[in-house]
Amino acid sequence: MATSAPAPRTPSVLNRLATFFYLRPRATLLMLLGPLLAWLGVVYLGSLFMLVAQSFFHLDSFSGKVLNQVTLATYIEMLSNKTTYIIVSRTVGIATAVTLAAVVIAFPIAYYMARYASARAKAGLYLAVLLPLWSSYLVRMYAWKIILAKEGIIGWFAQALRVDWALNGLLHLPVIGGPSLLSSQMGMFLVFLYIWLPYMILPIQAALERVPKSLIEAAGDLGAKPGETFRTVILPLAFPGVVAGSIFTFSLTLGDFIIPINFGDSSHFIGNEVYIQQGTSGNIPLAAAFTVIPIIIMIIYLLVAKRLGAFDAL
Repeated sequence: MATSAPAPRTPSVLNRLATFFYLRPRATLLMLLGPLLAWLGVVYLGSLFMLVAQSFFHLDSFSGKVLNQVTLATYIEMLSNKTTYIIVSRTVGIATAVTLAAVVIAFPIAYYMARYASARAKAGLYLAVLLPLWSSYLVRMYAWKIILAKEGIIGWFAQALRVDWALNGLLHLPVIGGPSLLSSQMGMFLVFLYIWLPYMILPIQAALERVPKSLIEAAGDLGAKPGETFRTVILPLAFPGVVAGSIFTFSLTLGDFIIPINFGDSSHFIGNEVYIQQGTSGNIPLAAAFTVIPIIIMIIYLLVAKRLGAFDAL
């Protein structure tokens, strides 16, 4: 007796979808990246566009209302005020100082992690670098308020070691000094350096991991001294990591407003100036105009870094 062949199974919906996307890789890419790009375009680029657009409006001094008319009056008001240039130069100065100090501190740590640390030591160093990032930004900042206070641990150690005269001398220096470390530019610099240092260590360490050990050995075989090997081999190859870390430290310091409000001598920076203008003064257009300044600074910085070839190895 002849048996009939089983009827072919109809592919399920999931199988048909899998076949459809397998045969159309561009559709797969669009499916995966489309929602993310749409979110980025609407939330980030859209809000950035609205921010820049707000800077072309103007606050009527008589009524206190924002006039939604395109004008350069806000930029003229901002650029005609000498205080603006002081605020910008002060902000760029401390951002540059924090970035350079972070490079000097981070490079030896990153080099040891990449070249000499054992697997267990490297894991411990990774944990030490990342552990502060696991706690709240505000918790770390307020912990430094206790450390830098006049009766804090630094002042206590200075008195115990009988070097409080050196601390007092530091606090009497112009520009960086103050009544205490908490109320000085030096204290603000230390907090910025501590907060953003991990963002410098990790990119440099990743860049140094990619430097072939054979190149360093070849430089030594050819008679290069350690300093010459560092300048001609290690530093150029690790430079993309330095640039990546500096983008984080420089830009984050440039726009931060919480630390300048809680530390220092009440000098204005771009971040807390934006906070004051949009909060206390209610001048949204002027606050938006101030936020355009760090955007322009970072665009210039990235263009210069690209011209120097810093992104070629990224």
